[in-house]
Amino acid sequence: MSDAVDLSLQQLTGVGPKVLEKLAKLHVHSILDLVFHLPLRYEDRTRITPIAALQPGMRVLIEGKKLGIREVFGQRRSLLVTLGDATGTLTLRLFHYSRGMRTSLENASTLRCFGEARVGTHSLEMVHPEMQFGESVVELSDTLDPIYPITDGLQQKSLRKLVIQALQRVEQENLLEPLIPADIEREYQLPDLFASLKRLHHPTPVQWAKFEDAPERSRLVIEELLGHRLALLERKALRRQKPAPACPPAPALKRRFSAALPYTPTGAQQRVITELEADLAQPVPMHRLVQGDVGAGKTLVAAMAALPVLAQGLQVAVMAPTEILAEQHRDAFAAWFVPLGFDVVWLSGSMKAAAKREALAHLASGQAAIAVGTHALFQNGVEFADLGLVVVDEQHRFGVHQRLALTGKGGTTGPHQLIMTATPIPRTLAMSLYADMDMSVIDELPPGRTPIDTRVISARKRNQVAERIGHLVAQGGQVYWICTLVEVSEHLAAEAAETSHQWLADALPHLRVDLVHGRMSAEQKQAAMDGFKAGTTHVLVATTVIEVGVDVPNANLIVIENAERLGLAQLHQLRGRVGRGQRASFCLLMYEPPLTENGRARLETLRASNDGFVIAEKDLELRGPGDMLGTRQTGDLSFRVANLARDRDLLPVTTQLAQRLLTDEPQNAKKLIERWVGSRLIYTQV
Repeated sequence: MSDAVDLSLQQLTGVGPKVLEKLAKLHVHSILDLVFHLPLRYEDRTRITPIAALQPGMRVLIEGKKLGIREVFGQRRSLLVTLGDATGTLTLRLFHYSRGMRTSLENASTLRCFGEARVGTHSLEMVHPEMQFGESVVELSDTLDPIYPITDGLQQKSLRKLVIQALQRVEQENLLEPLIPADIEREYQLPDLFASLKRLHHPTPVQWAKFEDAPERSRLVIEELLGHRLALLERKALRRQKPAPACPPAPALKRRFSAALPYTPTGAQQRVITELEADLAQPVPMHRLVQGDVGAGKTLVAAMAALPVLAQGLQVAVMAPTEILAEQHRDAFAAWFVPLGFDVVWLSGSMKAAAKREALAHLASGQAAIAVGTHALFQNGVEFADLGLVVVDEQHRFGVHQRLALTGKGGTTGPHQLIMTATPIPRTLAMSLYADMDMSVIDELPPGRTPIDTRVISARKRNQVAERIGHLVAQGGQVYWICTLVEVSEHLAAEAAETSHQWLADALPHLRVDLVHGRMSAEQKQAAMDGFKAGTTHVLVATTVIEVGVDVPNANLIVIENAERLGLAQLHQLRGRVGRGQRASFCLLMYEPPLTENGRARLETLRASNDGFVIAEKDLELRGPGDMLGTRQTGDLSFRVANLARDRDLLPVTTQLAQRLLTDEPQNAKKLIERWVGSRLIYTQV
């Protein structure tokens, strides 16, 4: 394709300045971007569905004779049209209608409607369906109607017309370059790229039913995975061109730090620390992800990574997603580093103004060597004298722009970055979403961690659970009781923390039952946690704020209400709050019957395994990468055709092919990145 070809969207009919602005919000800047703006799902207007076959929730095309029309007046005025075919009847309900529309409907004899069937007062209804009657009735379509990602002010019908124009232009002028080498296309029997795209935009019902196994889908998946991987590898190469402070190992400081530890780090911890020291010694930014299952000792590894940085007179920032987890880090870092002469300051959103001003002044002057906190660390007004290392715990919980804001506080050189997660990342995800990072795994738990006996139990046996808690506390144990809501909701069946706290206090009057949740003040939360750590509180009712970072070795039972509502990774995190001492430890996954098949599969996986990586693979399979890691909320790259759980077998192919393209055909590599990632490249910077 010649570079002189005009691919601007203004070449299409119906594209003016306002439409251009709306398309830009969808990352669509050219005719080729429009061709690669793929459907999310489809609507079937290729066939008429008999009314008797309708089920609530179905979106279908129906046709029938008008049997009656009447206006009703209640809380809202509405126009009801009764429609019937040879199999049954249905009501059309219109809230917004003009006198002219009512007259047209009164004169119509046959109507064709597309909409969602809902349960009505006396029969199934369609509320404000798309309607055709009289001369407006058109021929049935041969293909499914695509539903595209859209933005405010841009209608599906308008976008469909633009995509059709773009497809015609690309086909007529042969504008689509085949960027995958011909021998790869032959080896994997990949069909033509344009034919694959055209089929995905406008499949027939039969084609779409078979698309999962179609070679056209494989063609698009390979291209998309390849584009994403190349984008991450390019970002990694660009990052290594930036300067960062070289921080060689500091053996004297490390000896002083280690001498104060009451235990020896595990072999896995020592291996990861060595990898981090090698990274930090280089004059390019470290960007390493450290995975470690619950309780593997990631905080100690982060602290020892800080030693070479502090020895160079540079500062360290440690950021965690919740105040409770950040407080755990603050207490640990203060205990380790203050005796060595390094000041540790705390920053959180709930701080008093005077304390915050003092902390900010210490940071800006360089008096404070370490800052620990929540999202408050990356807010405007937080300045570091010389930031050398950023440690981000549970990084997927922070928005992409938040993470960029913190790493942007490094001054003239970029800071080193250490990302930690207790959510084990399946190899499938690591190969695709984290190709720009170096990886370390702490795959060994400290000695003395007891296996956790996990059981699944119906909420109907709540009284028996309370009885068991009484016996366990009598033997010296302590209990977490986890709820998924703070206040009672009419929309969810989950028991609220406040309700459960009251029920447990009444059921166990001889025990001290306390409460902690995210809406309490920092002082209230701290008091509740301190009571539990001290052992004066027997049962701590909490929301998922205690998911990570809380360490109470005496706690040996955790009850998780409505466990079927949580993902496997989160359940595994919560379970890791127990099993930290010498007592036999238990986890009760309490569900509200009946369980769905998916819910049963998730709870059974957790019951059967304590291995975080086994659980993570199952979580990926059941829920997909976006839900599992929170990537839909954090702005990370998302996939349009590929499904990482389903397409894992294609990842080795794209990994090898990416390296080949970077070496042999770098221009094609750049074009593939532009094709599949384009203006979303900023998200590969973190």
